[in-house]
Amino acid sequence: MNFDLTDEQRMLQETVGQLAEKQCPVTEIQKRLESEEHNAALWKALSDLGVPGLAIPVEHGGAGLEVLDLAVVAETLGYHATPGPYLGHVLAAHAISLGGNEEQKKRWLPGLATGERIGTIAFAETGSAWDPEQWVLSGEGPLTGTKEFVPSADIADLIVVGLRGGQLGVVEKGAAGLAVDAVDCADLTRRVHHVQFEDTAREILPLGAATSTAVRDVGLSLLAADALGGSQRLLDMCVEYAKTREQFGVTIGSFQGLKHQLANMAVDVEPNRGLYWFAAYAQDHVPHEAERISAIAKAHITDRYMQIGRDSVEAHGGIGFTWECDVQIWFKRAMFDRAFLGSPSEHRERAVQLAPWAS
Repeated sequence: MNFDLTDEQRMLQETVGQLAEKQCPVTEIQKRLESEEHNAALWKALSDLGVPGLAIPVEHGGAGLEVLDLAVVAETLGYHATPGPYLGHVLAAHAISLGGNEEQKKRWLPGLATGERIGTIAFAETGSAWDPEQWVLSGEGPLTGTKEFVPSADIADLIVVGLRGGQLGVVEKGAAGLAVDAVDCADLTRRVHHVQFEDTAREILPLGAATSTAVRDVGLSLLAADALGGSQRLLDMCVEYAKTREQFGVTIGSFQGLKHQLANMAVDVEPNRGLYWFAAYAQDHVPHEAERISAIAKAHITDRYMQIGRDSVEAHGGIGFTWECDVQIWFKRAMFDRAFLGSPSEHRERAVQLAPWAS
């Protein structure tokens, strides 16, 4: 069996990569780090490619593709540290596709597919309670309570909210009692917010309780993909720096210690590609393994991303930890990938509990 990407998936990666490099190169990212302004032009360009609606059913305006297609785009966006609402948006669309009734799908999915409406998810509660079984916000009647670390909540037209019992509800922009507060965070390419509800109207997704875990697992796969892309970018940056930076009259790439460090980084990156591929593929084709493998992929690859970030700072020497060095952009993105939807230790423990030999 030759488990690899299709020609169409590779073309999708290449096209999105070219757009990201043209619309938002690293010089543009550096300029925007201190700005909270949404890059509407970049999102419009991605929308024109059909990126927001890749996995939305064709009958609702999307491309009808699979989670693996979402993941290869996430890898590319991670490689370029592309800012924007992609992660929360595709998870919100996936939640409605899986858990909504036909009327809800007709109302929300076409706008999400074109990118004209932006969606996001609100899962985390106080104490880093990310998993559906940990949610305590009640969906019985209007919502009153708080959700934490909601990506792009300030620009979202609708928020898919995790509720007690694993239910999912939808709150639309402008709803009474909805308040959004920005959160200081390390990764400035993906802003997060605290969202407060005060007797806020919501609409329950009928099949939300049956699909909330699946949406979470898709998110874990996409975070793993983003982490793989970022890890590869850091490795490429370190190799390029080693070829050009000179000390004692020679390029530092000739130093044996640095050679070993770069080799170890490469060994950390490449085997993880197949791991995230399978985690994403399993969501559509191997459902009985999807929950466990997505937990493993998220835990392992985001952990490796953090370590590669540390190694990259060291490889760049005295400038490695400065704001002016581009390494900091991906290092902080690694911090987001590692923390969002739960820590590696939490997912490793869950993977053990889900293992066949644990029952």
